[in-house]
Amino acid sequence: MSATPVSVSFSSTVTRLRAAGCVFAEDEAELLLSTARTPEELDAMIERRVAGHPLEHVLGWAEFHGLRVAVDDGVFVPRRRTEFLVTRAAALAPARRPVVVDLCCGTGALGAALVSALGEAELHAADIDPAAVRCARRNVTAAGGRVYEGDLYDPLPAALRGRVDILLANVPYVPTEEVQLLPAEARVHEARVALDGGADGLDVLRRVAAEAPGWLAPGGSLLFETSEHQAAAATGVATAAGLAARVVTCEDLYATVVIAARV
Repeated sequence: MSATPVSVSFSSTVTRLRAAGCVFAEDEAELLLSTARTPEELDAMIERRVAGHPLEHVLGWAEFHGLRVAVDDGVFVPRRRTEFLVTRAAALAPARRPVVVDLCCGTGALGAALVSALGEAELHAADIDPAAVRCARRNVTAAGGRVYEGDLYDPLPAALRGRVDILLANVPYVPTEEVQLLPAEARVHEARVALDGGADGLDVLRRVAAEAPGWLAPGGSLLFETSEHQAAAATGVATAAGLAARVVTCEDLYATVVIAARV
């Protein structure tokens, strides 16, 4: 960790964070102290964190799959468990330069991380939320990709139909009635469109899966995250769309991913 440019006590910062209920106060203090450029900026950052803003929104970035990803206020924060989805996607990519699409891209972290893991890819990303699109352009453009604003496949170039090798879709999958049960960091500070998956949490997935066969290349795969208790139903959605679906899990990250291939 680089030395802090501000003359503020580490211990006093930890104390303020701990008093606000931050479980990892020491780690957060190090990040805040190393990111702030002035004492005034640090104080403002601590105040935001104490008020309940996600640490990533306060810092303006998140660590994800070895990358430092820009994260703007109001945008869905990439979760560490989703690194498992990227790892599985990388293992499925063809040896040639693959075509990758990141739907419901949020910050664009998944697509950017996959390109970083592969070395190169033709990357396209899309999101319906203008704030997410603005943020994603910072991350995806740096990875050599393009970002589009619109509903799912609608804004994508028609030339991608039948050419997509890896379709990442980090769709919202929280049932509407359960959104209110989420931690305040998500419920209050992230866009609801990135969280609410409809009555059973699978509404957006159904739309993604239904059109996926028309966009995937032969042998191409759709990958999406879901919860453990939704896995069977989510797999059924993909199967009903004509895809060959299977569930993979990672206990360490508590991650459940469905891989649905065009056959």
